[in-house]
Amino acid sequence: MKYTFLLFVSFSFALFAQNSNETKSSIAKPLIAKDTLSQKIWLDSLLSKMTLDEKIGQLFMVQAYSNKDEKHKQEIINLIEKYHIGGLIFMQGSPEKQINLYNDYQSKSKVPLLIGFDGEWGLSMRIKPSFAYPWNMTLGAVQNDSLIYQVGKQIGNHCKEVGVHINFAPVVDINTNPKNPIIGNRSFGENRENVTQKSIAFINGMQSVGVLANAKHFPGHGDTASDSHKTLPVVNFDMKRLDSIEMYPYKQLAKSNLASVMVAHLDVPALKTEKGRPTSISKKVITDLLKNKIEFKGLVFTDALNMNGVASYTTSDQVALEAFKAGNDMLLIPVDVEKGIATIHKAITDSLISEKRLDSSVIKVLQAKYWAGLNQLELLKTTNIQQRIHTVEDDLLFKKVAENAITLVKNNQDFLPLKRLDTLSIASISLGDEGSSEFVKTINKYKEATIVKGVDQNNFKNKLVTYNTVIIGIHKSDANPWKSYEISNAEIRLINEISKTKTVILTVFASPYSLLKLNGFKNISNIIVAYQNNSVFQSVAAQQIFGALPFLGKLPVSVSKQHNVGSGIVTESIHRLQYGTPEEVGMNSLKLSKIDSIANIVISEKMSPGLQVLVAKNNKVVFEKSYGYYTYDKHQKVNNNSLYDLASLTKILGAFPLYLKAFEEGVYHLDDTLGDLLPMYKDSPLGNLLVIDMFAHQSGLKAWIPFYLKTLDSVSHQPMKKWYHPTKGNGYNVKVAENVFMKDEYIDSIYQTIKTTPLRDKRDYLYSGLPFLLFKKILENHYHKSMDVLLAENFTNSLGADKLLYTPLNKYKKDSIVPSEEDNYYRHQRLQGNVHDMAAAMFGGVTGNAGLFGNANDIAKMMQLYLNRGIYGSHKYFKPNTFNNFNKSYFKNRDNRRALILDKPSFDSKVLNTCNCVSSKSFGHSGFTGTFAWADPETNLIYIFLSNRTYPSMDNNLLGKKDIRTNIQQLIQDAIIK
Repeated sequence: MKYTFLLFVSFSFALFAQNSNETKSSIAKPLIAKDTLSQKIWLDSLLSKMTLDEKIGQLFMVQAYSNKDEKHKQEIINLIEKYHIGGLIFMQGSPEKQINLYNDYQSKSKVPLLIGFDGEWGLSMRIKPSFAYPWNMTLGAVQNDSLIYQVGKQIGNHCKEVGVHINFAPVVDINTNPKNPIIGNRSFGENRENVTQKSIAFINGMQSVGVLANAKHFPGHGDTASDSHKTLPVVNFDMKRLDSIEMYPYKQLAKSNLASVMVAHLDVPALKTEKGRPTSISKKVITDLLKNKIEFKGLVFTDALNMNGVASYTTSDQVALEAFKAGNDMLLIPVDVEKGIATIHKAITDSLISEKRLDSSVIKVLQAKYWAGLNQLELLKTTNIQQRIHTVEDDLLFKKVAENAITLVKNNQDFLPLKRLDTLSIASISLGDEGSSEFVKTINKYKEATIVKGVDQNNFKNKLVTYNTVIIGIHKSDANPWKSYEISNAEIRLINEISKTKTVILTVFASPYSLLKLNGFKNISNIIVAYQNNSVFQSVAAQQIFGALPFLGKLPVSVSKQHNVGSGIVTESIHRLQYGTPEEVGMNSLKLSKIDSIANIVISEKMSPGLQVLVAKNNKVVFEKSYGYYTYDKHQKVNNNSLYDLASLTKILGAFPLYLKAFEEGVYHLDDTLGDLLPMYKDSPLGNLLVIDMFAHQSGLKAWIPFYLKTLDSVSHQPMKKWYHPTKGNGYNVKVAENVFMKDEYIDSIYQTIKTTPLRDKRDYLYSGLPFLLFKKILENHYHKSMDVLLAENFTNSLGADKLLYTPLNKYKKDSIVPSEEDNYYRHQRLQGNVHDMAAAMFGGVTGNAGLFGNANDIAKMMQLYLNRGIYGSHKYFKPNTFNNFNKSYFKNRDNRRALILDKPSFDSKVLNTCNCVSSKSFGHSGFTGTFAWADPETNLIYIFLSNRTYPSMDNNLLGKKDIRTNIQQLIQDAIIK
């Protein structure tokens, strides 16, 4: 046995030590495994037992389908058992069926089969359902090559899960011809250095997990005007051009560990091939040039031999023979395996080809099989295959690629990212033949944009007359990289006409080549290339327009004289909220999904008809969902744009920012008395109340006063005609509800009632809404504007918080607002868009106590402003120290947890105003209608809960009794990955 072992080893070393050019080219360093000796022993043990036909069979890689019938399966098994083929390239089908066939086919083969796959952008290129990464053209725009490495690695991981050992990727063709019908988006671009570096990164990533890479299509298919699947393209350049462009990547890759190269079916006269002879069967191209001159040592594959570019040259068996004679190691998708093997067999037995030449290729094939782990062949399992080939890591990486690829091509006067949202009126127009919903939806998360449909050259002036900014999205099919990217002539004319009078942001969700027809795009102010039209790229592009994310990409190809390859404007984030996934910020999406269960309990147990929940961390919204309906009759579903009556959240979202502004502007000081600020109270006990005590809820004011009761008839309990009228006018101008207008002068009575209501004996902590009625008067007296106007002008308009406002019926339709109660005690109607709080209603719905309406998304903007301590969207609203001074519990020694206006976590577990799982730095508030907003600087986390638990009656407080809001808060904390 020892003697036999030595024979095997000496035989192997003899083969590897040949000095002829033919054998030199077989010394395939890229295919040598780390355990070199074990690889040679395994290889020799197989090679020494092979017949001539078994060796020849190793050269053939046949296409196999997992979506065909039993007949096809038996044909493949016959090829394996009778002709000993070396490998299979799997084509269309499903992951599960491919795995099952992989197991069946491997069990039939004496020598493990090398499984190939054409998955340039992932398994989705051939089998579905599976994951698709962006096209190479998109990757070519990315400046961080480590991301390309990660893409290659992840695609390699997916390949391994379905039994693929060699992935025929990446395309390394330099696409210098925009009209190339077959490469285009499959190329990394037109710059040779960029293409090469991206190729190296992709190859290293894929091979790092044990999947062989393949560079294609040698000597270069990037500047062709025809498709080698259909004909034989001619590449008519001289050697200087070929050497400096087309073949440049291969010269660099030959120095790397690239496992294999695929040779294209091309006619390249400068390479001195026979006229009309495809490069894929030319010895001058493969052996003399690729193997000897360029010194590539890996496996050499033909492109598919059933393609017309080669199949029409001669008979199928002669094509196979010529391909082998030329120097190819494996013949991909031969037309006739039986005849091909027989023809090669005859050529060897007739001494037209040496068996040593055959052995050199077979050795490389076996080396590749060992390198890929086929010396320890294991059968595959289909269990959880979808979860294994589409992971959270894939989604994160895909989005990261989008963030790094999307390119700002033109930015007139640094218009982007959009900053002064309060100065913009935006129209959104979608052109092209595919969907735009995520792009439009994300735009509207930052600033309300009107979707304008049916725009053409005849009506655009009228349709766009009220807008100063127009975002135009060009949405082309993302189904595959060969789909048409061209913008129609009519669309081009429309874009140019609109651009003459409006500031246009043109965002192209297609190949950058689509811009070529725009003739330099002089009139268009701002142009973005977003490369691909899917929900991720649409969302990211919108976030970049508003500065939540920076623009980082560079053009991989030239699109005009002024905007050539490598150009692209890099911007910085201006710290608006981003939108992403929990794992991006170190949270567990599965744990967060448990919120769904609690929401379903809330609805099923009638704690509230519906609700909204939002979670943001590290300036990124990672969970935003709506549940249930407006009412229990289930006529209208809640969506993320539905507006809720925020009740006491108004204190921190409406009053608080104005109080901070007024404080900085010296309108008041914390040690001022109420008498100092409102002279009408100077001669009353309230005159000595300190601002700091009122803000901390320990001034001695009553919790609340039911002002409205004095305005009701004592018998009928209806609003007294003395104080109310069904129509506005004649001194009845305060809108309390629909068709209920209060007499203006009664507001003075409310302030007088506050003045004459005795203070409590103790000045301990007691939550009170009365200070917020008083400060309304202080602010409005000083600024001579109402609170709703002050809030909009100073905060919400520039924040882009269009859905955070008072008196929402002045702007939105009633069906966009969730009803808060069926009022049978005061206004006697459904309250939908009119404030629920009775006192706030008597001020026309505008106070610091209540009256604000909003959705979770726009509330999050204000809460993020607080976490940023005064800065949002590059605008400074107040100083950090101002916020810090208000977010402080001054009276802990008096058992008062409150900061100034802001609520704080309780000191112990007796009071469950939070989950008792947040930091002492955290702050927020709850609202009577079933609302809650909380932020924690320590974890940089925002949590918002909105509901209408008061519908149909405020007597229902199951939501509070079951601690629903704080239970969800605990879930959110638990979802943070430690």
